[in-house]
Amino acid sequence: MDTFTKEEVKNFIIGIVVLAVFIIVLGIFKYQHNTWKDADNTDYTVYATFNRTDGLDIGDKVRMSGIDIGRIEGSVLDNNFRATLTLKIRKDIKIPDDSSASIVSNSLMGSKYIEIEPGGSEEYIEENGEFSYTQDAIVLEELVDRIISLGKTKRKNQKCLTVPIAATNTSETES
Repeated sequence: MDTFTKEEVKNFIIGIVVLAVFIIVLGIFKYQHNTWKDADNTDYTVYATFNRTDGLDIGDKVRMSGIDIGRIEGSVLDNNFRATLTLKIRKDIKIPDDSSASIVSNSLMGSKYIEIEPGGSEEYIEENGEFSYTQDAIVLEELVDRIISLGKTKRKNQKCLTVPIAATNTSETES
């Protein structure tokens, strides 16, 4: 009879664990895909138009109050060169017609999604309706450039203020 060494048994167990994790991840992916596939029959379509959608992709989430309520199904460029996104929203979610849609990020470098801020209207966005209020994505590079330019302006203003004060102090001591 063959006996296995401790190293062989260890490698076999690691292989079994890796295979089990792979099967579990594959099962979760398949379940989520089927959930969205089945959801097509229970979703309704809403449109949102933005000037820029940097970092937003088809399939990204649509959230309200931090809860996933839909996904981005499509995007097209309209005649005014604005991005019109097709959103699929769960049928059980009614969105007030004065709500706004904003492109936000999970974190500083995280993925982006659409956050819906519900309005106070008692009327709701209908099937194939559109958001009246939208807020574009903030591009990180532009934000950093703004912060740097504000810092430079502030530094320049401080230098301008310190020069006259120093000149005033020297003239007072001379007189």
